[in-house]
Amino acid sequence: MKLISINSGYFKLDGGAMFGVVPKRMWQKLNAPDENNLCTWAMRCLLIDTGDRKILVDTGIGTKQDPKFRSHFIPWGQDVFLQDLSAKGYRAEDITDVLLTHLHFDHVGGAIQLNAQGKPEPTFPNARYWSNPLHFAWAEHPNPREAASFLKENLIPLRDWGLLEMIDPSDKDVEWLPKIRLRFVNGHSEAMMLPIIDTPDGTVVYCADLIPSAWHVRMPYIMAYDVRPLETLKEKNRLLEEAVEGNYTLLFEHDPECESGRVERDEKGGIGLK
Repeated sequence: MKLISINSGYFKLDGGAMFGVVPKRMWQKLNAPDENNLCTWAMRCLLIDTGDRKILVDTGIGTKQDPKFRSHFIPWGQDVFLQDLSAKGYRAEDITDVLLTHLHFDHVGGAIQLNAQGKPEPTFPNARYWSNPLHFAWAEHPNPREAASFLKENLIPLRDWGLLEMIDPSDKDVEWLPKIRLRFVNGHSEAMMLPIIDTPDGTVVYCADLIPSAWHVRMPYIMAYDVRPLETLKEKNRLLEEAVEGNYTLLFEHDPECESGRVERDEKGGIGLK
């Protein structure tokens, strides 16, 4: 099994929204905002090559959104997504599965592209796309707080094309494929899925938006975007405790600088990066 980081570009989000209740005087030392209080964030995908299957976890924001949408998030580097995949020895046609941790636009947008005629088509034509029924229903009929994050053009075509597969949610980790478990978490959004991958070098967790960056390892650092922040707190604490005991490697989807890390307990009992 090989795990390969794939760059799908960068975008900007409000620093206060990303760092929640943490005061700006603290978080601005970590990720400096621009004059509009926007900070730069990565959209880091993961390719899992099992030999028989080439699994892409998340797809970034994509390139099909209009200028008005782009003006809000100032994305750049999306055009390198397939180039980076190619540079690492893979073609879009090689991807057999696309696991969508959740259906916010910055995680699913790259699953669909526009062809030369301006018509939507699957970016990975030979892949099955994976979600779960709880989250898909949540995304198809969103609450007002999350509605701007769920774009119909990112979701409905995958279903209508017959490319979407559903994984049954559980309150326990689900074995999706050999050596790959899925954990369903509900703090950030309903039934977001975290891949937990057992490799010869140890357990690796793709943290998605539970712990979007290395800075968010700290317990109070919870995004204002989360629909159930206290649930996020519990879910993050559970994962970090396991990561200390099991020496897990955590992969950070949105950190603009730090791709991954391991955590340890300090002399005060807190948990932070090694």
